[in-house]
Amino acid sequence: MLVHRGLAHKAPSSTVLTIGNFDGVHLGHRALLARLCAAAEAEGLPPTVLTFEPHPREFFAPATAPTRLSTLREKLELIADDGIAQAWVCHFNAAFAALTAEAFIERVLVDTLRIRHLIIGDDFRFGARRAGDFALLQSAGASFGFRVEAMQSITLDGERVSSSAVREALAGGRIEHAACLLGRPYSIDGRVVHGAKLGRQLGFATANIRIKHDRPPLLGVFAVEVRGIDGRTLPGVANLGFRPSANATVRPLLEVHLLDFSGDIYGAHLNVRFLHKLRDEMKFPGVDALRAQIAADVDTARNYFKL
Repeated sequence: MLVHRGLAHKAPSSTVLTIGNFDGVHLGHRALLARLCAAAEAEGLPPTVLTFEPHPREFFAPATAPTRLSTLREKLELIADDGIAQAWVCHFNAAFAALTAEAFIERVLVDTLRIRHLIIGDDFRFGARRAGDFALLQSAGASFGFRVEAMQSITLDGERVSSSAVREALAGGRIEHAACLLGRPYSIDGRVVHGAKLGRQLGFATANIRIKHDRPPLLGVFAVEVRGIDGRTLPGVANLGFRPSANATVRPLLEVHLLDFSGDIYGAHLNVRFLHKLRDEMKFPGVDALRAQIAADVDTARNYFKL
């Protein structure tokens, strides 16, 4: 997938476009992207996504913005996996936020992205004060020569699939339900870096994974699968949190103990897929209690994986 940063350059051809934040790329997003790809193929044009960085709610109210399900890199990788040919990443700043809905249509959609067909979610609003809506897009389409269609929300057992629903499931420890809403296990990517080697001292070596999530949507101890080592998928136990029992940290850390694995994986870029929550993170009175709990977590994970 070709990624364009900013809106300085025009699209090389007309596009079939969708617009959104696509945080987490859940089943609702994926249905929209599938419809986009089908329409683009029918018209012989590249399926194109316009997304924003940062998330608009992070710009307007950083203190109360929701936790991110995916970093920009993770989001773009997921979008690419769904067959999108090109993505424009628009820097959401004060100047962009001040664009009127009419200016957004003319400058961004028509002049820069050269849209011929626009597909949006049924709750899409745009422009300063969110003044733009489907009716305005239809009117503009008649004037500028592009078609507009809206996709209805996707529901799962009566629940509307949304990024908010995924966040709530993850925060509540309902990892399997989050996977149903996403259409895949929730995952976080990161690179293995050197740590304090405490896990090794306790008898359970861990891969310390640097993540970009300042406020991850889930915390605790989990049974996980790890990808990125010699093309294999390896079972493991992960702790995502602040290590209250040992060298407590300000930023969250992701530490993974890989079951029945040994080897030097420093520098590897791993994908950690969260399958089942084992427990919340907790503070232990001493090293022996911590070691005993880690051993119990490993046994529980082995039972989960039937190892």
